[in-house]
Amino acid sequence: MRHREGGGPHRFGRHGLRGSRHEDFGPEGWAGEEEAGESPHHHHHHRGGRRRVLDSTELRLVLLKLIAEAPRHGYELIQAVGERAGGGYGPSPGVVYPALAMLEDMGFIVPAGETGPRKAFAITEAGEKDLADNKAVVEALFARLAALADMQARFDAAPVRRAMENLRNVLRATLGREAPGKARVHEVAAILDTAAQQIERLP
Repeated sequence: MRHREGGGPHRFGRHGLRGSRHEDFGPEGWAGEEEAGESPHHHHHHRGGRRRVLDSTELRLVLLKLIAEAPRHGYELIQAVGERAGGGYGPSPGVVYPALAMLEDMGFIVPAGETGPRKAFAITEAGEKDLADNKAVVEALFARLAALADMQARFDAAPVRRAMENLRNVLRATLGREAPGKARVHEVAAILDTAAQQIERLP
């Protein structure tokens, strides 16, 4: 397996801000939908500018390396990746299990037994060779996860989340009324633009 690199109008409805679903905030930016398998964070980008952590090929290499350390089933692999990333990234079952199926089809892993309904996998000689062929890439991928874990440990997003939730509530209360008025909308937008500029200028 070879490694591959892979400001508009303001609209407010009668129930408040459009698209006001909960989002999390962390070192890598706004966390919308989970971007696990083909991923945040690298050269690839998602909607909103977030970077991907691992693309599909990179995820398979990470899973293969973890299986080489010890036979694991899918849930254990999800946990292991999350631990390596310090909780800052976690692939979903919807991307991990297809990746395992592909690794098995490629002859890189084989079933190693079952624990209840969960099937563990062990690496094959072909899988070991693939890891050896991609040693530098694998090391870089795990370094990326370690860097993300370090960033998670140093970044306390709780105050930012609290402030953003407060802002969201204030905007709902102020602009979620019937016809708040064009002047009020532009006034609020100007305040938000000023705050964004001040944050951008922080050293």
